[in-house]
Amino acid sequence: MDSNALEQERGITIYSKNASLFYPAPNKATPDKPTTKINIVDTPGHADFGSEVERVLRSIDDVVLVVDAQEGPMPQTRFVLKKSLELGLKPIVVLNKIDKPAADPARAEEEVLELFMDLGAHDDQLDFQVVYAIGRDGIAKLNLADDSQDITPLLETILKKIPPAKTDTEAPFRAQPFNLAYDNYLGRLAICRVYEGRLKVGETVFVKKVGAADYQGKVSKIFTFRGLEREETTEATAGDIVMVAGIPQIYIGETLCAKADSEPLPAIQIDEPTISLNFMVNDSPFAGREGKYVTSRQIRERLERELEVNVGLKVDFGNMDKFQVFGRGELHISILLENMRREGYELCVSQPQVIVKEIDGQRVEPFEEVTIDTPSEFQGAIIDRLGQRGAVMTSLKPTHHGSSTVRLIFEGPTRGLLGYRNQFIIDTRGEGIMSSRVIGFRSFSGEIRKTNVGSMISMISGKVLAYALDNLQTRGTLYVGPGTEVYEGQVIGNTSKGEEMPVNPIKGKQLTNMRAAGTDDKVMLAPPFILSIERGLEVMADDEYLEITPQSVRLRKAILTDIERSRAKRTTFKPGV
Repeated sequence: MDSNALEQERGITIYSKNASLFYPAPNKATPDKPTTKINIVDTPGHADFGSEVERVLRSIDDVVLVVDAQEGPMPQTRFVLKKSLELGLKPIVVLNKIDKPAADPARAEEEVLELFMDLGAHDDQLDFQVVYAIGRDGIAKLNLADDSQDITPLLETILKKIPPAKTDTEAPFRAQPFNLAYDNYLGRLAICRVYEGRLKVGETVFVKKVGAADYQGKVSKIFTFRGLEREETTEATAGDIVMVAGIPQIYIGETLCAKADSEPLPAIQIDEPTISLNFMVNDSPFAGREGKYVTSRQIRERLERELEVNVGLKVDFGNMDKFQVFGRGELHISILLENMRREGYELCVSQPQVIVKEIDGQRVEPFEEVTIDTPSEFQGAIIDRLGQRGAVMTSLKPTHHGSSTVRLIFEGPTRGLLGYRNQFIIDTRGEGIMSSRVIGFRSFSGEIRKTNVGSMISMISGKVLAYALDNLQTRGTLYVGPGTEVYEGQVIGNTSKGEEMPVNPIKGKQLTNMRAAGTDDKVMLAPPFILSIERGLEVMADDEYLEITPQSVRLRKAILTDIERSRAKRTTFKPGV
């Protein structure tokens, strides 16, 4: 179901999607076993997309938890499972990939049980049904020794364990949108769970929301799902998941009713954003070279369209020069930026900042729970790094993923965790797995120093030469390679000693007849640290912008010339100085 290009490239689920299947097939149905429609909704596991998870769980009757039989439950499994258990759902556990050479279904099942207990599952939830599967081959079985050739045992388990949806078609119509889509011809589309009654094309419905005035809308089209494809229909009935067009201002969590006096369904609560940053027009010397959409009006229109479907996002359009965007995390924002650059947009963004609020006269900031699986040899470096960033370790225990693998759990301010993911990959040599989730707002934890590196800033425009980089690479990490075109004020690397260093990256070797020992040595350059959007958001300083175009990601100073930066520092008021 991960059909989006970014999802396929990254191997993660980003957008919630729904499908349906009919079992048994209509040509195999019998009076004793009629065809049943099974609606399936896929949900992301990453906490940055928690707004997708929360509303999806409200629209379904139960969950199927898929766990790798070799790796067991991963850190990101905790987020979705915790939300499911809190809603009182009783998951069906599918142990997938049992054909792996190192698969250990018994151990994986034991780890799932431990996870259920850690998350506070009640006795009925602990008595979960286990199905063993080889998803790639379409095979499922209730016992490892069973001989199965298809996925029938899983479908039978779903029909047996999950009660059918209520199909009260005689009651007045009520439905609730849990997702949104957009169509260039039909406008905003609401993906709804129909709880009661029937709805036909052309009917007028009342839209209710707690704490807001009711309004009316006329349904122009209804779509249902067959497989992953949507197909047009004339009627929606209780128990189904449908897509409704014709109500342009519809929003997630509102209630569609046939009668004005119907009770609205409980609202769907979406977690609030935790970070903010500014989206601006790209004004660098290379502006307009690659982008198709470069003006503030075009960026504004694109953000307005994103708000149609991305409910975890908020945008303040109050300033004409820059738009303040609020999101759930760095990954949430970087996915939006990646989609925009692929569509031809060109823009600059500022450093992400944590949203700090005041509650009951106390300054508070978002805190996260970080779960890390890592080889034990790297645990010291992780504990030290996160300790410097204000995180406190709450648990350390061995896992069964390997003889020396441990699971560390920390709690710390989001402010300290911003920019840590890349350092984590370096510290664990790519062998660690990290997942985090927001656990609420807590007291502000004071100053946090996250990095000790400074910026290496180009003081001239031109093409970078290998000779110049050979001297510069001893001072820190480079972001560019030979032949790259740079401009004055562009950040081309970082300095390991923490100071800002203006450099000349286009300096060439002097060509003379004089020769000296060692001057004709070959230039040996380390591969540059190529900036992606995520890496750029992590390493940028508060006086820098990330320039994003369809082909390039560059880091630059907000003020490009060294003279202007020095002047700005002298005129900036510093409290207490």
